Amino acid sequence: MASILRFRKLCIVEPEKCSSMSYESYTNKVSERPKVKKNKRQQTKDWKCIDNCCWIIGYICTCWWLLLFLFNYLSANLPGLIRVAEPPGARLKREGLTALHPVVLVPGMVTGGLELWEGKPCSEGLFRKRLWGGGFTELFKRPLCWLEHLSLDNETGLDPPGIRVRAIPGLAGADYFAPGYFVWAILIENLAKIGYEGKNMHMAAYDWRLSFQNTEMRDQALSTLKSKIELMYLTNGQKKVVVVPHSMGVIYFLHFLKWVEAPPPMGGGGGSDWCSKHIKAVMNIGPAFLGVPKVVGNLFSAENKDVAFLRAMVPGLLDSKTLGFQTLEHAMRVCRTWDSVISLLPKGGETIWGNLDWSPEEGHVCDSLKKRKLQASLSSNKGNDNDSRMVFQVKEQTKYGRMISFGKAASELPSPQLSTLVSKGSSFGTASISCGKVWTEYDKMSHEKIIRVAENKAFTAKTLIDLLRLVAPKLMQRAEAQFSHGIAENLDDPKYDHYKYWSNSLETKLPNASDMEIYCMYGAGIPTERSYVYKLSPSDRCKSIPFQIDSSADGSSSSGCLKGGVYFTDGDETVPVLSAGFMCAKGWKGKTRFNPSGIATFIREYQHKPPTSLPSLLEGRALESSVHVDIMGNVALIEDVLRVAAGASGAELGRDRIHSDIMRMSERIDIRL
Repeated sequence: MASILRFRKLCIVEPEKCSSMSYESYTNKVSERPKVKKNKRQQTKDWKCIDNCCWIIGYICTCWWLLLFLFNYLSANLPGLIRVAEPPGARLKREGLTALHPVVLVPGMVTGGLELWEGKPCSEGLFRKRLWGGGFTELFKRPLCWLEHLSLDNETGLDPPGIRVRAIPGLAGADYFAPGYFVWAILIENLAKIGYEGKNMHMAAYDWRLSFQNTEMRDQALSTLKSKIELMYLTNGQKKVVVVPHSMGVIYFLHFLKWVEAPPPMGGGGGSDWCSKHIKAVMNIGPAFLGVPKVVGNLFSAENKDVAFLRAMVPGLLDSKTLGFQTLEHAMRVCRTWDSVISLLPKGGETIWGNLDWSPEEGHVCDSLKKRKLQASLSSNKGNDNDSRMVFQVKEQTKYGRMISFGKAASELPSPQLSTLVSKGSSFGTASISCGKVWTEYDKMSHEKIIRVAENKAFTAKTLIDLLRLVAPKLMQRAEAQFSHGIAENLDDPKYDHYKYWSNSLETKLPNASDMEIYCMYGAGIPTERSYVYKLSPSDRCKSIPFQIDSSADGSSSSGCLKGGVYFTDGDETVPVLSAGFMCAKGWKGKTRFNPSGIATFIREYQHKPPTSLPSLLEGRALESSVHVDIMGNVALIEDVLRVAAGASGAELGRDRIHSDIMRMSERIDIRL
């Protein structure tokens, strides 16, 4: 909290002290800004409001950390006072489970730590210190310097001149995201309880900012992973490896499965039987196989539901006029240099995600109370067509296929009433509308082009790619050379031997490894971002991002899916069920053109249950949570991983465990198998 207050003092009360940490161009433009006289009384009122907000936040954080400290102190020194649940690893060890197969953990995006090896003068004293995945104290001490060192080069997608940031190797690089906020730590601890240690457990660290192939070109990360798996296989009695990737690490490892078999120089040269020989199972946690709609908001306006909510609760807080620091513009500038973000854009176009009038989630009820009533009604009146029609009519209003809509009406109207989409040959003006403070690619767009984007009214997963090419041409030109988002017509076409297709499960084949198993393990029962209602930013302010989520847009009483400008569907709060489960439910089920050897696939869903015990309430992370990261501490998930690592098969786990409508969604998707 002291760091937050210090940041407020440095960059708000005394802004001139921050200039030495910023980019030279940014400093010059800020210093040339004409001074505007402000009413003294109004200025005092503004600062008083900001001070009060900071103090309130400080008090809340202090009380929260004090409660956590007291709980941990009492648990450690008075074990009989507070009852703590027995870890699943300890229970399974009593049942006789012991370590058998080596385990490789693959972190996802942002969950792996990054450290500095070379930097600019403003980074003095930070050599081999964590820039990401630590206390984030540098964010508050020198924010612009910190952002500069986390950015990649806009032209190459690699290191900027004079900067080297690298992934932190080993288990310590991804066990905790920040002090007290676990990622892999709980799973690692439970694996250790049944006999795992450094010789049979490995964290496959990589720089998650880079495109997948660039992690090999710059750091030889894929070659290192291949060698490590081969070594663990040999030194553990030729026992096949169990791989446990999380989130973006799932599609990173999917890329690896193709890379390791492909001939050099593009691939690892392992041959067509490498996976069959070395891998027992791939247990994908929170898989983002078909992309994450949440990334759309991040790339388009540097927003998601939390940012939109904060903007609505405290109007002007994120505007440069209030804080003198363009928070969202800087976030967008940095994010748009990370090529890996593009790997998470929705894949499969309208076939998977729906069009202007259809989506596979049709029939989803967002209101939990209504859902329970409808399910009770259906169970007591099976076969009654009237009930089926009633359910459909309640849910029919949500048109999830419109990932971006300008205005609430555009998200609900029938498609014939929407404006015609922009044709590729349209011509636009070139006058800049930006203040010129922060490069976001919006600073190159004319006012006419901005208006034309908003006039299109609605964008689907197909037209969304064209939209991003329009608003972020440099990002898309660079990243589309590394990733693809379509559906392959003919997987035997030689073009699919290129690495840009390897992380797309709809444009690549699984390896020839019929004995291998693939698990889709993810949370369900949590509202998850699916599509957005946008509006133009206020025209009376000098802004670099001309679009923002319309937080005033809320759904009607009959449809609770639209809240604060965001349409929600079922998922784990980050990845929708559709993206996490479709490939195991249909795309890879049995022998298909995507799974020619018939690798067995299993769906393991974990229904979300909010915290109920004192430890969970204090930490905010339940033992049965299914939130995208918190699920790593889910007792049922940990038990599944430990059992498979100890030799169990998917059949012995009970095969599929499904709580969501993933099977019904998959049936509605018309795709050639």
